[in-house]
Amino acid sequence: MPSGKNEWWRDAVIYQVYPRSFSDSDADGIGDIPGILSRVDYLANLGVDAIWISPFYDSPLLDGGYDVSDFRLVDPRLGHVADVEALIHAAHAKGMKLFMDIVPNHTSSAHAWFHEVLNSEPGSPAWDRYVIKEGKGARHEFPPTNWQSVFHGDAWSPLVLANGVKTKYWYLHIFDSSQPDLNWENSQVRAEFEDILKFWFDLGIDGFRIDVAHGLIKDQTFPDIDYDAAREKGLLGAPILSPFWDQDGVHEVYRSWRKIADSYQPPKVFCGETSAPSPERLALYQRPDELHTSFNFHYLRAGFDAIKLKESVDSTLLNHKKVGAPATWVLSNHDIVRHATRLAPGQSDHPTVMPTPDNADRGVARARAATLFTLGLPGSTYLYQGEELGLPEVLDLPGEARQDPVWFRTEGKQIGRDGCRVPLPWSGDVPSYGFSSGENSWLPQPSSWEHLSVQAQESGDTTLNFYRAALAKRREELATGDGELQWRMGEFAIPNDSVLAYRRLHPVSPLTCLMNTTGEMWSAPHSFGTQVVVASGPEVAIVDSGDGEHLVLGPETSVWVRG
Repeated sequence: MPSGKNEWWRDAVIYQVYPRSFSDSDADGIGDIPGILSRVDYLANLGVDAIWISPFYDSPLLDGGYDVSDFRLVDPRLGHVADVEALIHAAHAKGMKLFMDIVPNHTSSAHAWFHEVLNSEPGSPAWDRYVIKEGKGARHEFPPTNWQSVFHGDAWSPLVLANGVKTKYWYLHIFDSSQPDLNWENSQVRAEFEDILKFWFDLGIDGFRIDVAHGLIKDQTFPDIDYDAAREKGLLGAPILSPFWDQDGVHEVYRSWRKIADSYQPPKVFCGETSAPSPERLALYQRPDELHTSFNFHYLRAGFDAIKLKESVDSTLLNHKKVGAPATWVLSNHDIVRHATRLAPGQSDHPTVMPTPDNADRGVARARAATLFTLGLPGSTYLYQGEELGLPEVLDLPGEARQDPVWFRTEGKQIGRDGCRVPLPWSGDVPSYGFSSGENSWLPQPSSWEHLSVQAQESGDTTLNFYRAALAKRREELATGDGELQWRMGEFAIPNDSVLAYRRLHPVSPLTCLMNTTGEMWSAPHSFGTQVVVASGPEVAIVDSGDGEHLVLGPETSVWVRG
């Protein structure tokens, strides 16, 4: 749904593929690039504008591919560079762009650079590529700071050389100990990643989603953190205000990267996974000479709360307008609980128990309502694989099946992110629900997923067909999806803080989105009209109460109407 020849990204719908869990082509139980290639028609028919693929680099896969051992190779379990080229061509032939992840904060401990560290003396050039500091204490037995890993425990590990000699130094890993942090004060690190960008851009990739985009630069004074005072945590679990998040120096990196992206025709595009302490700080990443878009986690954290959602939308649009950037909306991804479960009544952002069947159904209804509300907002939207099927979070995976480092580093106290990464069900009557021709998938799929498969949802009033309809109507009705909105709650005869209504202005016919977050029916004023474009659920009616027809909206339901 491009709004300009080279600015398709301003209002695009981008679909995230987690490759190990999307589709397996060779029966080994692990999804791969050829598997994605075999499903390109499915994605095109869904109606998305672009595909973003999570890491497929060569990797030990200790953190789902975010532990990269070679940034120019594809992990052989997932395919080859030639498969990526074929996927680029296939996506482009269907009118879709292709994004991939780049992971610049850290490498795998299996990366050649870290092997150089382990096989060289302190002070060698290899050491300066990583964040390595002397330990504290008389024998350097304590870490340099009290920083905690996002995956729990210390963010520092003792540096032991390949010959077994324990040094007085510690290396930083904001994530797992198998993911040593790179030193972005080092010019060789910066030059290497600029070359990596060019390698994949030259291959035909249209853009990158930047992992932990706010985390590259560390406060060089390396202060301790007052964790008792740092109450507000970001999506990744670390304090939002910390010496390793959102440092001003990171903007210099992205100004350099933007020059590279703009040197291509058409220009390449960046989207940052950016957890900033405020919408104001987030917008700084999207100044005209930096990133094109950034994920809006403030919106994701608003839940199914109408007041919080409105506050997030207002603040986001206001601050993005200041820098001339579009907003980017997201409800689910590979790091968070699926919103069909997260939004269910009684659930938190980190649930550990599945909702009751009734609340699970309400969770799907709320998820559909939130999705339709989101798709109507100005800017771009990211979808996560399987949300179009209404897939829930799998909270009851057996311990022996879990693979997330969070599970291991907390000794099972936190279940981690495996539950949103369970392989997709494509058909209900074959092994692995069509994900693989093999008997088993790398994470077990629930037996209840047969009725949630793509095959089972091809006809009828299903979540899959709702997504297809909503995306088609977005393309038809909001052909210029970037822009402004006008709130209409002032037209309510009886104020209701739990119902949201906004109008999207259109050169042909204005469109209004209504969302009822209550558990009760809600009657819209006559001024909203009765011409329904698309609804998130079946409980939408046109009622004549004697003074003319008006719209009645069911509980936890969204609708688009003309007018």
